[in-house]
Amino acid sequence: MYTGGDVPWQWEEDGMVCTRSAAWSAPGCHDGCGVVIYTDKETGKFVKVEGDEENPYYQGRLCSRCLDVAEAIYHPDRLLYPMIRDRKDRGKADAFKRISWDEAYDTIDREFTKIREESGGKSIIFASGTGRVTPPINARLGYAFGSIQYSYFLSGNACYVPRVAASNTIMGCYTCPDFSMQFPDRYDNPEWVAPKNIFVWGNNPLVANADGNLGHWVVDCMKRGSQLIVVDPRATWLGTKADLWLQIRPGTDSMLALAMGKYIIENDLYDHEFVESWCYGFEEYYEACKPYDLDTASEITWLSKEDIVEAAERMAQKPSCVQWGLAIDMNLQCINASQAVVNLWSITGQIDIPGGMITVHDPYNTEVWLPPDPKEVFTPEEEKQRIGSVYEMITNSGMVQCQADTMVDQLITGRPYKVRGAWLQSTNPLACCGQEPKNRIEKGLKNCEIVVCVECFMTPTAMACADIVLPLCFYPEREGLRSVWYYIQNTNKACEPLGEAKDDFQINWELGRRWNKDLWPGDTLEDYFSHLIKEANLTYDESRKANWVYPEFHYQKYRTGEQRPDHQPGFNTITGRVELYSLLLQQWGQAPLPSYHEPPMSPVSRPELVEEYPFILTTGARHYASFHSEHRQMDRLRAMHPDPWFEINPEAAADLGIKEGQWCWLESPVGRARLTAHITPIIDARVVQADHAWWFPEADPEDQGEGCFATYATNINEVVPAGCGDTGFGDQCKCFMCKVYPCEPQEIPLPTAADPKDRFAEGSFRNFTYEAEREA
Repeated sequence: MYTGGDVPWQWEEDGMVCTRSAAWSAPGCHDGCGVVIYTDKETGKFVKVEGDEENPYYQGRLCSRCLDVAEAIYHPDRLLYPMIRDRKDRGKADAFKRISWDEAYDTIDREFTKIREESGGKSIIFASGTGRVTPPINARLGYAFGSIQYSYFLSGNACYVPRVAASNTIMGCYTCPDFSMQFPDRYDNPEWVAPKNIFVWGNNPLVANADGNLGHWVVDCMKRGSQLIVVDPRATWLGTKADLWLQIRPGTDSMLALAMGKYIIENDLYDHEFVESWCYGFEEYYEACKPYDLDTASEITWLSKEDIVEAAERMAQKPSCVQWGLAIDMNLQCINASQAVVNLWSITGQIDIPGGMITVHDPYNTEVWLPPDPKEVFTPEEEKQRIGSVYEMITNSGMVQCQADTMVDQLITGRPYKVRGAWLQSTNPLACCGQEPKNRIEKGLKNCEIVVCVECFMTPTAMACADIVLPLCFYPEREGLRSVWYYIQNTNKACEPLGEAKDDFQINWELGRRWNKDLWPGDTLEDYFSHLIKEANLTYDESRKANWVYPEFHYQKYRTGEQRPDHQPGFNTITGRVELYSLLLQQWGQAPLPSYHEPPMSPVSRPELVEEYPFILTTGARHYASFHSEHRQMDRLRAMHPDPWFEINPEAAADLGIKEGQWCWLESPVGRARLTAHITPIIDARVVQADHAWWFPEADPEDQGEGCFATYATNINEVVPAGCGDTGFGDQCKCFMCKVYPCEPQEIPLPTAADPKDRFAEGSFRNFTYEAEREA
């Protein structure tokens, strides 16, 4: 074990108290970056935040969103008190009544318990947003109540989870690119080697910083000699610096990976020792690759044969690694794509070598990121009640989620039984993540008898659907733990929350102990934190003083028994090997080998639609100024990106007579949304890329025809259909068909509140702002 106990966790400087912490969360992204929070010594109030240069994981790097947390803390629209309104008044901004936390807990407990007694715990869903601190404690809260219905609203559960499920199925574990983050001495560690090649595949790490990986690490490795191969339809910053940029047609990633696999095998570039000793199904995998020759792959992917060959040859060089992303997940055949990519780094022997793809798990098996095993809480019959359990891969590949599309279907139809209540924690599905939100998600949630939202700000989802809204505090105001992959760090409270806001851990611990104290152990919240890190043999206070805690790391763990629960050499799969031919997929009724399937709405599969819908639509490219639907009310960040845009090539824009900044409709056979044009050469003339997760805090909070806060006016999820692939995973966010045409002048204005003073009328959710703190 290595700790950072040689530096203080708190000290004084220039009249301020300085507190080391982790920005995990809200607001913010997946990472939980290391920060130093400065508070006024006399008043205790928040002053500023800076990156913690002593933190070995993040090394002082912070994004604009994290640096702007003061604006979030003191924002006049921040939620500070629990609120309630009558179910019949959903959507009305002036119908809320302030209540105490005890009243809120009592009401939730009473209404949820009534439903459980009448219909069973299965009749209430517990849903979260993107992967941060909330998902595991939200699932735990549901389990404590007696509900196995935990999920997201994203169609096909298509964010990170498909890649994890595929990796668990094929290798029995998950892997990450080796950027030295597992070592506290980082790039100076004598065991570490810089990757020779880094494949950035369907990911923009400098902006996204997804899945526990920091984009700066890619640049750090470039400075140490790593070369980049970027697979992306857009010329990202990293793409422009790459040795090889593969401007792939959206939705064809598995074709590229299979063609690379065929070339590697036929040119004897694979790792014979690793394949013969540690892989299962190599011959079958080669047979599966044979149809995907260079000519076919070039035609389908829009890539030259020469570039595909170079990519394959670079993949075979050691060490090489893959920083992959959502483009793999957001495809109805995402498991095929994931398997095809995993098989590439497997046959080339990149697994768990310095500079390759290292196998990872939560340090000391901390439960911060993992809820309890449902098998320890529910009977086999109760587990079968999980919505979408017919999708065996979701149920059995280490995931603990409902299938999102099936969950929304059941919210709407009430079949096979009615979902009567919903607990929504840090999720805003009307603006973000769910396809066809107006006619599916909003309709489904409004069928519930009680909806509780836990949020920092009033969102379109909370305004439209919530009966009770609970206020969340921000990371400088909370205690907690950050634990993903390589190390543990405390989130240390630096200042008191404004108003009566509470943090996620506190809310779930206090409410969860009403339902099942065994799942929320300890007499205090700090006792509970100590329980979560018990395998590190540290208390929460000791962890605070240690600053960061790293377990010892070893390469090639599959050789020493560290990958399997029986401690035998090999991988945690049926055969003990990497299953290029997956016996689990076969057992679940799925194809055991990867293959290519054309997206159902593409110029190739639907040529008859090309004349009317000539563009391939891909969505969701990340921006520095926002994280999904967060940060829309932050003036500084909004100034960086004031309106939703779609990217269009200059040639295509000229053909349509579209000017920079012009409001246009993007329309598909499913629906349409209006966004502003951003004309840029970074995208192919046959493709457009659209922003996601927009809503307008300055707009009328009530629905004036385009959703609360005008969220449906520009919602690209109205253009892409709901639905998943045959595994239960995957959606069509990254590959669909659309047309583009200018808006008429009368179609452009967004509905706004008639008079700003009306926004603070008696009963308005904004009327509960804590005036003294707002002024401060």
